Amino acid sequence: MMLLEKQLEIRQSKIPGAGMGLFTNKPIKKETVIIEYTGTITTWKEVDHDEGTNVYIYYVSRNHVIDARHHKDSLARYVNDARGLQKIKGLRNNTQYVKIKRKIYLQAITNIPAGAEIMVSYGKEYWDVIKRNMDLDRMQMQNLAVAI
Repeated sequence: MMLLEKQLEIRQSKIPGAGMGLFTNKPIKKETVIIEYTGTITTWKEVDHDEGTNVYIYYVSRNHVIDARHHKDSLARYVNDARGLQKIKGLRNNTQYVKIKRKIYLQAITNIPAGAEIMVSYGKEYWDVIKRNMDLDRMQMQNLAVAI
């Protein structure tokens, strides 16, 4: 399977506060498999969740988890979710995760024009954890302010 790493580049995401994003320099046709999500293969029990802050974990199964946290050369780790904590007018997810023989890839769900940011849904569970962590941080800050 021919992947498209050579036409992809990391740049500042169009999503405010998202950090870096993955962009294509050439058009990508709908249904094209773009890139593999790579990292350290481990188990759910052994992966470093870092108290829910490791956002680079992809759960395939209990015994097959991909952790891209320490793999800055793994281009797929830079793909953001257009439907995150805030919606940005004009930004939409244009890929989906697909599993092919125990490997995870990003596949185009629309035609993606040259220069576009590649985006994928992280799923409701991901955003539930992020929101819960934000709530816990807020509560901790409020308790600290009351104590002072």
